[in-house]
Amino acid sequence: MEQGFSFDLDAFRAAYSRFLAPAGDARPPILLTGHSHQAWPDAARDALVACFDDAARLVDDKWDAAVLPMLSAVGEAILERMGFERGDSIAFGQNTHELVYRLITALPRRERLRIVTTQGEFHSLRRQLARLAEDGVEVEWVSVEPRAALADRLLAALQPGTSMLAVSAVLFESATVVPRLEEIVAHAVEIGAVPLVDAYHAFNVVPIAWGGASPHVFAVAGGYKYAAMGEGICWMRVPRGCELRPAFTGWFADFGSLADSRGGVAYAPGGARFAGSTFDPSALYRAAAVLGHWDRFGLTVPRLRAISLRQTGRILDRLDAAGRGADVVSPREPERRGGFVAVRSARAGDVVQRLRARRVLVDARRDVLRLGPAPYLDDAEIDQGVAALLEELDR
Repeated sequence: MEQGFSFDLDAFRAAYSRFLAPAGDARPPILLTGHSHQAWPDAARDALVACFDDAARLVDDKWDAAVLPMLSAVGEAILERMGFERGDSIAFGQNTHELVYRLITALPRRERLRIVTTQGEFHSLRRQLARLAEDGVEVEWVSVEPRAALADRLLAALQPGTSMLAVSAVLFESATVVPRLEEIVAHAVEIGAVPLVDAYHAFNVVPIAWGGASPHVFAVAGGYKYAAMGEGICWMRVPRGCELRPAFTGWFADFGSLADSRGGVAYAPGGARFAGSTFDPSALYRAAAVLGHWDRFGLTVPRLRAISLRQTGRILDRLDAAGRGADVVSPREPERRGGFVAVRSARAGDVVQRLRARRVLVDARRDVLRLGPAPYLDDAEIDQGVAALLEELDR
């Protein structure tokens, strides 16, 4: 924890009364799902009521009076938490997939698109790129193993003629912080490739030092995981001065010229050029409320990182003490470990279901169990959850 920073865990837990003590539930679950779906603070529930009330009060005027100003304020706060300037450009979407696909449709056309990515990317990107490969897009899938040399393999794959680099900041299966990200992005820019970084497993839990990559990088993330904002709120940071023209585009991408009937396809400046069409603003209301929640408790990203590292370190200590250290997939070094601990098990799916019956919630990706603590968990809950996991692994 930062020197001089005190954290009132009891007061913080009280702000999650609906998730941590559900009505009528005598034994609340232990939520080791902080990497996948963090609990929502009660402020998010209040925000949904406010969304309804604004619609009732303002009807269609809600967009200019409430929603669009909120969009701007939320965007600035998110950019700051991502490690960018508050005045940078940002585009919002329901999910990262739609934003990434818009970016792909904006890539400069060459004889053949070539995209460099890794075999450790999340399902939506992997599936989309595999489908595009069926239609002739050249996709180079760089192995993530051995992880120590991942950066070298990515640098070697980034050859002249590459259209796009698509890589995660933190790998979603192992919680590995991808090394030398600034160097990788810089090389992509040098050869004329558009650099895209999936920062979802970094946002609000792993600070990213963008360095020289900052002026050039497109970075996507969202609110469903460590940000506790829930579904339907994702975004893409867009480099300043971007003039790309996505073919997958909606009318919000040039909202300002709605009354202009001259024809043609124009784009608004900044992140708006990657906008879609009319969206459900309720997720935006939740996001605004939860960002305020983090600020009220003084939980900056470095402070959330300190809490996360202490909690994941505690999980690792318990696994090591039980002789399960060899099954750990996540990095041991704190600077290389993201926001969860991954444990290999041939029966991962079965273990998840048995733990669920015991009111301990974890998840699995293939043969890897993922245990994600969150700042509202106390040490006793973490210890109980790991103890239950160890019992199930030994069955």
